[in-house]
Amino acid sequence: AGAASARRRSARTARAAEGESGVRQILGMKGATDEEVPLWKIRLQLCKPVTWPPLVLGCVCGTAATGVWNWEPTQWALLIGAMFISGPCLTGFTQTINDWYDKDIDAINEPYRPIPSGRITESEVWEQIYALVIVGLGIALGLDYAVGHIPTGTPQVFIVACVGVFLAYIYSAPPLKLKQNGWAGNYALGWSYVSLPWWCGQALFGTLTPEIVLLTTFYSIAGIGIAIVNDFKSIEGDRKMGLDSIPVMYGIDTAKWLTVGLIDGVQLVVAAWLYSIGEVNYAAGLLGLIIPQVFAQKTLLLEDPIANDVKFQASSLPFFQLGILVTASAIGANPYH
Repeated sequence: AGAASARRRSARTARAAEGESGVRQILGMKGATDEEVPLWKIRLQLCKPVTWPPLVLGCVCGTAATGVWNWEPTQWALLIGAMFISGPCLTGFTQTINDWYDKDIDAINEPYRPIPSGRITESEVWEQIYALVIVGLGIALGLDYAVGHIPTGTPQVFIVACVGVFLAYIYSAPPLKLKQNGWAGNYALGWSYVSLPWWCGQALFGTLTPEIVLLTTFYSIAGIGIAIVNDFKSIEGDRKMGLDSIPVMYGIDTAKWLTVGLIDGVQLVVAAWLYSIGEVNYAAGLLGLIIPQVFAQKTLLLEDPIANDVKFQASSLPFFQLGILVTASAIGANPYH
């Protein structure tokens, strides 16, 4: 009886592990299964859905910063369109093209990924890249038309989307391949995650002002720290392929403290700015959201950034994103914007 019970527990554990590995495969996370799966799942894995939420929330932030949201069905339809551009379309494009140009590195760091494992062909990868760009830019034009930016004005949403496509390409592809340098590549990544989706939402519902451009460009510096966390797991492959990631250039200990300093320092400056324009409650809210991030940094990142990278991101990133939303809401409520 004891042996039978042990076998049942072992079977349940195996099924649970298989299920978790399958979920990781669909979301494009580390530790995915390497079993044969349908092509649609492979395509979804290439798009890394786990990376979409920050971009989707970024559109909400830009919308909040306009101060004009009033819960109308037409506004919801426009916002959902912007979210679809930022998440599935252009983030999916970014992840797919990055995986293509990183296939040699992934063969070392993450051999289970679709391209180095041979589960998707070159032509299928490029079909996906072109389809995501065309659909994303097409929806952007449609949104501009819906809010009157075209034919009589400037297609602001389309322009923001084009900037995102261009930045994603030069981030991953030669000859520029910004990711070859830890500072340039990680800032481009942070700018894409913080600034561009905010601009998309703001351009759709309001006006993209120089003040907003400056604020989001500064806020994106914190994105360097967030991007460094992704580099810890890739140190071996980056070093072999000659990529100067920040952990490779400065070592793990220095890199983890740079991560903490960049993330916390930027948010503290933004909180001080919110206080200076009279948004005391929002400043306090942002400070409150920094506290759980510091706790995660102390207990996870600083203890072991390689083993705890995913746990740290799951524990810390939601509070960072909520901090951006608090900042955007403060701008929307303040005449300064």
